[in-house]
Amino acid sequence: MRNKEESLQIAVSRYLKLQYPDVIFTSESSGIKLSIGSAVKAKKQRNPERGLPDLIILEPRCGFSGLCVELKAEGKSPYLKDGSLSKNKHIQEQNDVLIKLKEKGYIAKFAVGFDDAKKLIDNYMNQIQNHA
Repeated sequence: MRNKEESLQIAVSRYLKLQYPDVIFTSESSGIKLSIGSAVKAKKQRNPERGLPDLIILEPRCGFSGLCVELKAEGKSPYLKDGSLSKNKHIQEQNDVLIKLKEKGYIAKFAVGFDDAKKLIDNYMNQIQNHA
């Protein structure tokens, strides 16, 4: 599962670099395997907030501070068939952070698979007047 999300994150990052070369963005790296020494240093530098989104685009659009995206592998929607959010603790933590980011002026959403992420990014980046 993790490898699919890592591959997705790499593909989305490549897309951003090619399609929007002047945009500043960052990817959350807590899932990267590190040596013990490097992991200890990284933990000291990392925000203690659990559930940070995988992708943060630092590009204001139409009154929004930026776009934050929690990436999910194709077929791994955080939503149940009835449209409600999964009760999974990790999904709930991620959703809580997305809500906090929305309150701070970001667009913050889940994206399932590359096509969903690309559509979300393109819609955000091409905003002129309308809010997403």
